[in-house]
Amino acid sequence: MRSRAHSVTDEVVLVGNPNAGKSTLFNVLTGGHAAVGNWHGVTVSVLSKEATIGKTLVRVCDLPGVYSFDGLTLEEQNAVAFLRSHSDAFVLFVCECSALLRCLPLIGRLRKEGRRMALVLTKERRFLRAGGRYNRVAIAEALGVQVLSADGGRRTFGAELERALHLLPQQETLDREPVLPKEAYDPPAAVWTRADRLFCHPVFGAVFFLSLIAAVFYLVFAPGCAGDLLRTGAEALFSRLSRLAGGIASPVIRSLVADGIVAGVGGVVCFLPQILLLFFFLILLEESGLMSRLAALTDGMFSRVGLNGRAVFSLLMGFGCTAAAALTTQGLEDEKTRRKVLFSLPFLPCSAKLPVTLMLFSSFLKNPFPAVLIFYFAGALVCLFVASFVERRPAAPLVLELAPLQIPHPVFVFKSLLFQLKQFIIKLATVIFAFFLASWMLSSFDFSLRFCAAEESILATICGGLKILFVPIGCGDWRVAYAAFSGLIAKENIAGTFALFCGGFPFEAESAIAFSVFLLLCPPCVSAITAIARAIGAGRALLAALVGMAAALAASYSVYFLMQGGAWLVFPLPLIALLAPRNRHGRIRRNRTHLPFRLHRQGLRTGVVLFPHSAAGPRDPRERGKGRTGSASQKGGRRKILPHVCTGISFRFPHFVRGRQRRRGG
Repeated sequence: MRSRAHSVTDEVVLVGNPNAGKSTLFNVLTGGHAAVGNWHGVTVSVLSKEATIGKTLVRVCDLPGVYSFDGLTLEEQNAVAFLRSHSDAFVLFVCECSALLRCLPLIGRLRKEGRRMALVLTKERRFLRAGGRYNRVAIAEALGVQVLSADGGRRTFGAELERALHLLPQQETLDREPVLPKEAYDPPAAVWTRADRLFCHPVFGAVFFLSLIAAVFYLVFAPGCAGDLLRTGAEALFSRLSRLAGGIASPVIRSLVADGIVAGVGGVVCFLPQILLLFFFLILLEESGLMSRLAALTDGMFSRVGLNGRAVFSLLMGFGCTAAAALTTQGLEDEKTRRKVLFSLPFLPCSAKLPVTLMLFSSFLKNPFPAVLIFYFAGALVCLFVASFVERRPAAPLVLELAPLQIPHPVFVFKSLLFQLKQFIIKLATVIFAFFLASWMLSSFDFSLRFCAAEESILATICGGLKILFVPIGCGDWRVAYAAFSGLIAKENIAGTFALFCGGFPFEAESAIAFSVFLLLCPPCVSAITAIARAIGAGRALLAALVGMAAALAASYSVYFLMQGGAWLVFPLPLIALLAPRNRHGRIRRNRTHLPFRLHRQGLRTGVVLFPHSAAGPRDPRERGKGRTGSASQKGGRRKILPHVCTGISFRFPHFVRGRQRRRGG
């Protein structure tokens, strides 16, 4: 057990604006692996870990970024609540050098509360290259806090932080607003660079990002490119391992190794190179600063479905992992916006669906690249379509700080890829391996524990009743039903299950396309559903999963029906609708000089409907006195009540409608 004899404080809280370098500093102090990135909102919850600073044992807490103590987003509110509940913690305010003036109100607020704190300046080299100047001693005197530099090396920074912890057991309250003289801090002039103007231009930016996405998909999926070559090499490796396992004498052990482990796990691992390539390009997009430019560019499009540009961070993360993307929604403005994104995320194809998609389209196409591109594009369209119907409301205004454009550091990109590889290996060695081991056992033995063929096994008996769900798409096989529902554990299991039992997708092209529609719309894995349930509640998350499953089955049935000749029955329907006779008296006719009103748009629910006063009279001022007699006058807001001939409900009509009713003898 480590000694706490030299401990000065139990907690060190990292506070500051988003993208200031708090998570990087947290990893340096604790040796942790907190997610970092060149965009705002990477940290969405409080992270804590013990660390030894010199001879001092402390617990370092990394808080989400805040701009003010009256934050709008959920992550800012969580950070402020944590600060208020830990009033005795030592505050390490992490601030980017170029943003020091913007952080003065936050620093002043903490100083007025008498918090023990020190200031850490980050990204010093970039600040100096841009022409900025600062004096640490003068800043410390002006603010009344010790100023540390994060660019001085780990040992130097650790020694300075230890001295700050010892020398600041208490701190005086600052009653004035903090001000920095010019000799203490002289920032460079803010410049809107040519690159910023290009990437945020509506035409050039759209063409650039669409071309970039197309190039990424081409490199990952097209035949003869990097992703396809790496996948072919992995398949050749596992094919060689399968032949070696075929030489095992015992039939049970041979089946376990060749069919259960090599075929099942290999069916997932073969697609690992393409998954890593996809993550590689996502990391480059984040670290280069292009992610925030894409958010600013797509704000107008997202506003049409009730979102703003900040949603692009969560949606792009959804292409990697739905569960991780659900956690990033805490950086959104309010609960309604968060729910819109959470309900839409499951329809974005995550990286776990990539092996299944390639397996389905490769079963009938030599070049699956166009089909995969259409699949991902359809997922994005469905996601936006669902967002437009969930929580209908105007989009919140976009408040976004553009991350600086930079060339991603190779070491950081390599470490990020290693982290993703580590996560995949952990998932492969635990959840996926255990699933395929259980699948092999259930498909190799009957209820009397006798080694048998798969058609006579326990699994075939259990899943025999589920195959009826996939008969309408031409897949009346218990193995298809088992593969489909195995995706609830992990989507990679679908590809591995087909490889385990069938060696690939064994049905025709129409069935493969219909199953891909099911894959696109079906609920995500259990871990993603759990992450969504933490945000919106278990009841709503379960209901959304059930509705998604029903919609996926119905859509796959419809697609298979159309491809099997049903399109000839569907295409004449629009023509019949155009030629059908219409009811000539189905609406109330009005003069063009009056404001339109339509009963079916008024939300008629109760016995009386009140119309706005502006719609009650003619627009022409010269006719305002016409048609008003006695109790029918609109002066006091009174209206004559006319009975509805169909339902008996009373409506309050404007006077010009009553006039036409009298002229018609009604």
